[in-house]
Order: sequence, then C-alpha cells, then structure tokens
Amino acid sequence: MPEPSVDTRTEPDTEIDAEIDGRTARRDRNRVAVLDAVLDLFAEGDLAPSPDDVARRSGISLRSVYRYVADADDLIRAAIVRHQEKVERLFVIADVGEGSFEHRLETFLDARLRLYEAIAATSRAARLRAPTSEIIRDQLERGRRVLRAQVEQQFAPELGRLEPKPRRAVVAAADALTQIETIDLYRHHRRYSSGESREMLQIALRALLLRKY
Repeated sequence: MPEPSVDTRTEPDTEIDAEIDGRTARRDRNRVAVLDAVLDLFAEGDLAPSPDDVARRSGISLRSVYRYVADADDLIRAAIVRHQEKVERLFVIADVGEGSFEHRLETFLDARLRLYEAIAATSRAARLRAPTSEIIRDQLERGRRVLRAQVEQQFAPELGRLEPKPRRAVVAAADALTQIETIDLYRHHRRYSSGESREMLQIALRALLLRKY
C-alpha cells in the first residue's frame, strides 16, 4: 500500500504571522533609529530638532518619521522617554546610606556626576519643552524627587542628628546643590571642569552636613 502523502507546504497562517512579525520588528527598529537620532542632535546642542533634521540624521524618510510620532512635539517627548528608559539604572546608588561619611560622599558624587554626564543634553531639552508639556514636567519633577530622596538616604546619619528646622534647611540646600540643573550651571554655563565641579560640591556638602547647627 503506498505511503500517505504529506503536505509539506507552509500553513498560510504561519506565513502571514511571520510577515506581520517582520513588519513589526522593522517598524520597531526604525522608530528606535528615529528617537536615537533626536538624542544625537540633543547631544550636539540642537534642543529642538525638526522632523526634517531627524529624518536626515536617521536615514528614515520624513513620511516614515510621521508614522511613529504625531508631530514635532510628540517626537521630542518620545525621545526623552526613550532616553530616560536607557539611563534609568544610573539613578541608582549602590549600597545607599552605608559606610563612613567620606565613603558615602564620594559614592554619592560619583553617581550624581556620572548621571549628569549621561543626561545633561536631554535634560536641557526637557527643561526647554516643560512649559508646554505636562508629561515632560511630570517626568522632570519625578526625577527631581528621586534625587532629593537619595540625598536624604545617603546622608541619613548626619541629617538624623539635626533638629527638624535645620534638617529641613540642610536637605533643601544639599538637594539644590546637587540637582542636575545646578550641576549643569557649573559644567555647561560656568564652564567649570568635572574635577572643579566635584571639588566645589565636596566642600559645600561637607560644610552643610558636618556643621553643628
């Protein structure tokens, strides 16, 4: 008796699924290329790149750029969100609050200055767009709260020795000194080197946190 024939053709649904998966992957790659082009332009000082600029930089057609974003503002917002996802791990301080004061101070400054170098350009673009974008304002404020909480956690032993009123003042001052906007004032506007900025922050934080009030 002859063996039954086996149909080795690919099932139509499988072919369709593979085609859809390929289109989705290509779309995702192109979208990432578009958003990374925005971030590259931020880093070069263009804080408000146009879709035309982004299309040229990414190698994606202008028509395709508009498949991924609604307009120029949406393009900037999406790029800022992507960048925050890429650098999220830099917002973490390992072993926060542990060790001697000098160890905690050095660890804190290492982390904060490393974060600054990674997000400085995108942070400038976000602050530029914040007045007209509630989403960006919320993202910036959330980031500021995280950084303030780090100050309180990293220097809890010193802050815990203070009465409520001076503690509040010291936290506010240390937080203001070490927010990204302040470091950007040192590095970008005043043109202090990374080493100079670090030294000034060391001196100021020691004075704030070790003084008896």
